[in-house]
Amino acid sequence: MDPLADMGGSPGWGPAKVPDPDEAPFAEPWEGRSFALTLLTMNRVSGRNLDAFRYALERLDPVSYLADGYYGRWLNAAELMLTDSAVLAPGAVDARARRLAGEEVEEPAFPEPARPDYAPTGPGSLREVEGPPAFAVGGAVVTADLRPRGPSKLPGYLRRRRGTITAVRPGHLLPDTHAVFEGENPQYVYTVGFPSTELWGPDAEPFTLHADLFESYLIPESEADR
Repeated sequence: MDPLADMGGSPGWGPAKVPDPDEAPFAEPWEGRSFALTLLTMNRVSGRNLDAFRYALERLDPVSYLADGYYGRWLNAAELMLTDSAVLAPGAVDARARRLAGEEVEEPAFPEPARPDYAPTGPGSLREVEGPPAFAVGGAVVTADLRPRGPSKLPGYLRRRRGTITAVRPGHLLPDTHAVFEGENPQYVYTVGFPSTELWGPDAEPFTLHADLFESYLIPESEADR
């Protein structure tokens, strides 16, 4: 089953909100604190990385993802990363909140931290890739039918769709494995253009959607079975 976070391109969510250029970065003080706490958790406390944070967001339950708002999701993801690294025991935050509210609740003991044994091979996310790109501009491709149990940056609405390579981008570490500390596995990234009718049917408004996709997400059209 696709995670709730993979809602891009799916129908039923209404029009996108037009941003207000005068809108404050944080609507309430707690949002700014959640932002800072999540960055601190990700970089210093849990030993997790940006891709692990995104994967934590993808694993939130529907209530935590939708009802708690944007920075509520950040706060819930920070708690999940701390639990993943055994900095917090499962249920520790809920137990503390209930105790502060006056309930007699026993808090779980602090576990032995288990931070990932990982250090990046370089700054940022760009990496050198051995060998030339597998695809060139103008190449016809079909996206793979990926339904992994773990993280993936291939959106559900782009699976098994025909497109054309419009640009070849530099090598980038693969979020699918980087998020779960199974290696950086750098790959070339390609900008792929998809006709709107390929994605949403013949009645779709005509335009071309461009998406940046990793090499392992693509198959030459000549080799694809549909």
